[in-house]
Order: sequence, then C-alpha cells, then structure tokens
Amino acid sequence: MKTAESIAYITNWLKSYSENSKTKGFVIGISGGIDSAVTSTLCALTGKDVLCLLMPIHQHKLEFDRSKEHADWLTNTFANVEIRTASLSNTFDSLSEQIPIELQSDLTMANTRARLRMTTLYTYAGAKSLLVAGTGNKIEDFGVGFFTKYGDGGVDLSPIADLMKSEVFEISKELGIVSSIQKAAPTDGLWEDGRSDEDQLGASYNELEWAMLAYENAIENTYTGREKEVFDIFTRLHRANRHKMNPIPVCVLPKN
Repeated sequence: MKTAESIAYITNWLKSYSENSKTKGFVIGISGGIDSAVTSTLCALTGKDVLCLLMPIHQHKLEFDRSKEHADWLTNTFANVEIRTASLSNTFDSLSEQIPIELQSDLTMANTRARLRMTTLYTYAGAKSLLVAGTGNKIEDFGVGFFTKYGDGGVDLSPIADLMKSEVFEISKELGIVSSIQKAAPTDGLWEDGRSDEDQLGASYNELEWAMLAYENAIENTYTGREKEVFDIFTRLHRANRHKMNPIPVCVLPKN
C-alpha cells in the first residue's frame, strides 16, 4: 500500500464529501482503539470541524485511558478538534432496569451499548451539522460483520472500510498515533472485562485477512489444522452476518 498517498486520498475524499453535503465536518466516537484513532486523525487532517466523543459505559479503565491519551494528542496537534465526554453508564443502567433480566444476554447488552453510542453521536451531529464518521475496517464491515447493526454500523460515511486491519496499522504509524494505541490488542470497548476482538472472534485479524482473500478468490477449502479452523471461522461469520452487509430487504408490490 502507498501509505502517504492513501492518507491524502482519504483526507480529500472526506473533505469533498463534507463540502458537497453542506456540513461543517465530522463527529467520531473515540474508543481507545486503532480504528477510531486513525479515523479521527484523518478527519482532523481535512481542516473541517471535528468533534470527538468519549462515551464510556462501564468501560475498562485501560481502554478509557487510551482514548483520553489520543484525545489529548489530537487537541495538541490540531486546532480544529473538540473533545467531549458523554458518560452513558447511568443511561445504560436505567435502560437495563426496564428490560427483563432473562433477555439480558452478554451479547444483547453489548449491542445495546453500541446503539446508545450511535444515538448520542447523531444527537451531536444533528445539532452541529456534522457527519457521523464510521470507524469500521474492511474485515469488520465486509468480512466477518464484526459490528452492531444500527450501533457502530449506523454512520453517514466510512472512510477506512476499504482498508484491511494491517493497512490501518500502517497508516497509524505514518500518522504518528500514540504508541499505546498502536501496541494495544484491538478491542471494541463494549465489555467491562476489556476482552479483545480476537477473544470474541476466535482468530487474529492477520488470520482473518488471509481467510477473506482465500474466500473472495474462491480457493477450494482443502486446508488442515489451524488454517482450516480459521477459514471455517471466517466462512461461518461471513454467512451469518450477511444481513448486516446487504441492503435491507424491501417488499416491492407488483405494479398490477
């Protein structure tokens, strides 16, 4: 990948999109992970208004500390960046009290956290004439569907969704993202125990990138050992999460 050229291209794309949509800039949720760090920095490079929201919901301390470290770096580097914190723990707890306990599985409530964050982002976006910038990469958005429908998947535009995770890391080095984020295991920030993406997916992003390329190239599954395990993980998640990647089905009535 031509890293510097890719940064310039994405930055110009973001700026043009904002100008054509007559908006003032972007709002991004900062989680303490590499994807939101890179996305917020690319948005800042446009020179447009950028609002970064920290939205902890009983978030693991190390993750929140990384998000604050990145926020400090952004404001020290760019004059067009504003940082705000919207603590949603009490909001989440209040909502949880209204939902029967037998419906509150770990995954269901993690997705609920993501949707609360989306609602908050769009509240600020509407009030300030900003676009909600998505932080999903190619593996997450089009590979295994590792995002919450109408949560972190509810965005106006996706600047890094054509980048593999390894390419996001390449760009982070070029941008000078704080080292604690570059070194941290990728996580979605939705779990109090700080579990990583690999813990949830059962495979690393490097492994999933290999599996995605093999799947897209229709390479016959004659793998054994760990390769077979990873390929099967990718295939299962890709098929199960197609509903997130495809347009919503519409019942079209016959003209007659």
